[in-house]
Amino acid sequence: MTAREAALAIWRAALDAAAVEPLVRSSLRRHGDTLTCGPLTLDLRDVGRVLVLGCGKAGAAMARAAESVLGDRIGQGLVVVKDGYTLPTRVVELAEAGHPVPDRRGQAAAQRILALARSAGPRDLVIFLISGGGSALMPAPAPPVTLEEKGDVTRRLLGAGATIGELNAVRKHLSLLKGGQLARAAAPARVLTLLLSDVIGDPLDVIASGPTAPDPTTFADALDVLGRRGVLDRVAPGVIERLNAGARGKIPETPKPVESLFTNVTHVVVGNHRLVVDAAAAAAARLGYSPRIATAALEGEARDAARALVTQARSLPPRACLIAGGETTVTVRGRGRGGRCQEFALAAALALEGDDGVTVLAAGTDGTDGPTDAAGAVVDATTVERGRAAGLDPDRALTDNDSHTFLSATGDVIVTGPTNTNLLDLYLALRLPKE
Repeated sequence: MTAREAALAIWRAALDAAAVEPLVRSSLRRHGDTLTCGPLTLDLRDVGRVLVLGCGKAGAAMARAAESVLGDRIGQGLVVVKDGYTLPTRVVELAEAGHPVPDRRGQAAAQRILALARSAGPRDLVIFLISGGGSALMPAPAPPVTLEEKGDVTRRLLGAGATIGELNAVRKHLSLLKGGQLARAAAPARVLTLLLSDVIGDPLDVIASGPTAPDPTTFADALDVLGRRGVLDRVAPGVIERLNAGARGKIPETPKPVESLFTNVTHVVVGNHRLVVDAAAAAAARLGYSPRIATAALEGEARDAARALVTQARSLPPRACLIAGGETTVTVRGRGRGGRCQEFALAAALALEGDDGVTVLAAGTDGTDGPTDAAGAVVDATTVERGRAAGLDPDRALTDNDSHTFLSATGDVIVTGPTNTNLLDLYLALRLPKE
């Protein structure tokens, strides 16, 4: 097996470990009329309606798992997912919407979810299913902000390299649902939130912008993010109007940890990126590579992180596999197409030129990387040479953020289609003896 084949085999094993339905079923259990999940135990005979709501790329798989546990006990359900990420369900309705830029289908689904949450009574149980992408898929812009204006803020912050925490601090304060506001809408009903975490450290308030979690950020924090990322003077007046009104106390803040409504809310993380990293390490060992976990919290600019990983891999002995999990960012300066994993891979390929001892893989477990059909790419010392032979300039491609065009031409992109999971990105560097 070549290093490239081994990297792809390790990647597939990691994806298998990220399968959502077994993760949900291992956390959400029913024995007769007793439902248990994490610290919560409920007698279903004391529960009125059971509503299943949710958002995220893994929403369909999570809904199917909830149906397999609760069966006909579910009274109604609605989960919004990314286009193409549906699966057959029996009771829970699935609505498709745009990602990463919110659209009107997502807004319509968010309004319906809000209405269902508000309909819950004191004896009802609202099960909320959250996975990566949920923030963009469930937009509920607060007046006077429009969907288009909120989308513009998202695009500008993404282009400026904002972290997921920064992005969500802004989106929470431009929303009717995020930042604990869905839990406020469902009160006094019992709320059980199951989360598939795509954020390092599993912060409940950041995953999908924390619709059922208390929000430690403020309107002032949102304004600070826009200022630090250099977009404050480029967003719509309605955005600034709402954030300024909130900062002056004219609009209620998002629910904070001290509020009593959260005594009726339980959060259970059913899976996170550590599962993927550990599965990759186990698969590497099975293939005869010595696994070395560099970090499970990789962050920073994609091209810088790639160069650092290659440098670290070169110091390893032969037959070693360096593994990292996390989520890098890309500051968009060009007009090309790509995503953080493909940009990582292209930067790694440039660093590997002429070095036949290292192979690098970078791919997103959700199956998509930026606005492309690729999950990521696997590159080696021949990637740059093959690209140049096809008439492409790798340095220019990196400068123009056009990694997808370059890596598609070299045949190095990884295409999985929808994976119906989302546990951050996986980065591998396999070290072999130089030929």
